[in-house]
Amino acid sequence: MKLNHKLLFGALALAFACSSPKETKEEEVVELSGNPIFEGWYADPEGIVFGDEYWIYPTYSAGYTDQLHFDAFSSKDLVTWEKHANILDTAAIKWAKQAMWAPAAIEKDGKYYFFFAANDVQRPSRPGWDPDNDINHYGGIGIAVADNPGGPFKDYLGKPLIDDFYNDAQPIDQFVFKDTDGSYYMLYGGWSHCNIGKLNDDFTGFEPWEDGELFHEITPEGYVEGPFVFIRNGKYYFMWSEGGWTNDSYKVAYAMSDQITGPWERIGTILESDTTIATGAGHNSAFQKPGSDDWYMVYHRRPIPNEGRDHRVTSIDVMEFNEDGTIKPIKMTFEGVEANPIQ
Repeated sequence: MKLNHKLLFGALALAFACSSPKETKEEEVVELSGNPIFEGWYADPEGIVFGDEYWIYPTYSAGYTDQLHFDAFSSKDLVTWEKHANILDTAAIKWAKQAMWAPAAIEKDGKYYFFFAANDVQRPSRPGWDPDNDINHYGGIGIAVADNPGGPFKDYLGKPLIDDFYNDAQPIDQFVFKDTDGSYYMLYGGWSHCNIGKLNDDFTGFEPWEDGELFHEITPEGYVEGPFVFIRNGKYYFMWSEGGWTNDSYKVAYAMSDQITGPWERIGTILESDTTIATGAGHNSAFQKPGSDDWYMVYHRRPIPNEGRDHRVTSIDVMEFNEDGTIKPIKMTFEGVEANPIQ
């Protein structure tokens, strides 16, 4: 007897349908941040947690004549970001006349301190400089202060905190780190040199090292700019950018040490261009969800196709570790990360 397969499959399907529950469970919807995580051209993102909120302080990515203010972004869950417009601009920083970029923020004693680079100093200032016609000879790293992480911020010192070259490090790309003993350190430097200095108690200057110097050079192999440090399981991690920020060679490498002062030996690259997603990925930071081992890297990248030097966007992706504590290469995505509120 020849079987009619269509009739057989139809009977089986009917039997299955009759025996199955009438109600079906709806699929769980997973919220994702998407990349980039907010609209606009933004670069050099500094990520930090204040209370129960994630904060990102980026550079407004534009030409030097237009890069004259900062916006900030906050989120309760990494997915929905609120823009805090114009938290600081050159109207509040009288000595910053050209450009401001690469911010870093930290809280101390109920105040929020906002560090930034300005004026793109090209060589040490000299006696007799003219601030209106000789702008690239004055500037450096400045500080602003506010009562809230969203500002508004005002000039803290009325002048740069660092306005000169030490160990050939251009005074830009500062990061401020609070160590486990409550000490605050600044790592900074462009032109392939990185310095570290210990901030004094009121952030008006630096405490000398035992040899009397204010800054020690800690430049690892391959370093160009963009230092960032964090601690995990008793180990210090130092990240930095390599290559050229204007092109596809830009990438992130890192080192590990038992102390903030190093020594720092390069381990490898963990973020670089992916021609299926974006290029020029670099100048990163990272944050951890408090009370967990959930880590995220925040960084900028160039969309494909890219039509301008300053067309950079801020993105976020998961950062994971191997059993030995080393960092797994970051996988760039368009999806971003899942919602992860701070409890």
